[in-house]
Amino acid sequence: MPWLQVRLAISPEQAETYEDALLEVGAVSVTFMDAEDQPIFEPDLNTTPLWSHTHLLALFEADTDANAVFAHLQLLTGAELPEHQAEVIEDQDWERSWMDNFQPMRFGQRLWIVPSWHAAPEPEAVNLLLDPGLAFGTGTHPTTALCLEWLDGQDLKDTQVLDFGCGSGILAIAALLLGAREAVGTDIDVQALEASRDNAGRNGIADEKFALYLPEHMPAMQADVLVANILAGPLVSLAPQLSALVRPGGLLALSGILAEQGDEVAAAYAKDFDLDPIAVRDGWVRISGRRR
Repeated sequence: MPWLQVRLAISPEQAETYEDALLEVGAVSVTFMDAEDQPIFEPDLNTTPLWSHTHLLALFEADTDANAVFAHLQLLTGAELPEHQAEVIEDQDWERSWMDNFQPMRFGQRLWIVPSWHAAPEPEAVNLLLDPGLAFGTGTHPTTALCLEWLDGQDLKDTQVLDFGCGSGILAIAALLLGAREAVGTDIDVQALEASRDNAGRNGIADEKFALYLPEHMPAMQADVLVANILAGPLVSLAPQLSALVRPGGLLALSGILAEQGDEVAAAYAKDFDLDPIAVRDGWVRISGRRR
């Protein structure tokens, strides 16, 4: 069924007032959206920051009178409304729409990421079947793409790979399909570990080849290859721990790093690794190197 969508252009200071007012006048959902493509990364703990220019979107049943909504909002807030508009939007199958838009993607020379419902474009290639249902990592983000391309370029035969912050398991599974002997994945999110296990099964990877742990349960190890696609802050603070997880002569690839954060992250690992030139894509970077 169609919906009436109300849009208000607000400042962060107005957010709570107008969210409460919209719910008071009958909105069935309220969503905050960036009005200017302004990124927010690594917010302070227990905070929910908003953009300096935010759009507040509210959905009402289609027969709702938009003028009455705006009049009631003005009465509830006691102030002139910020810039606002209303439109009727058609309902759609959002899951179907997402599936239609998620197409197979190639990374490097050998590797394809293929949605589980889609035929592989090159059946003879290395095809990783992925169900992005929990969206823990699909290859669409530049940081994941940078890591996948790096893995495709390595000789992984008979290596042990550690995927730190494994999410969907996409990096570890790619490494296994590219020739790694075994992989270990760790993540603080139990749902991520479940998604990794499901995707491993979808690709015919036996449980014994892909061990999964919460960080506190991970065994002592030194991997041949470590990949970590997380965030710059944790990468810097965890540098001693992550470095120790790579054997001498082993390889490291880090991403989840904004271009302006690259030098800081690289400096945290320069003591222990011979680093490659920083790889950049769409404002994000990958840092890689070999353990001394």
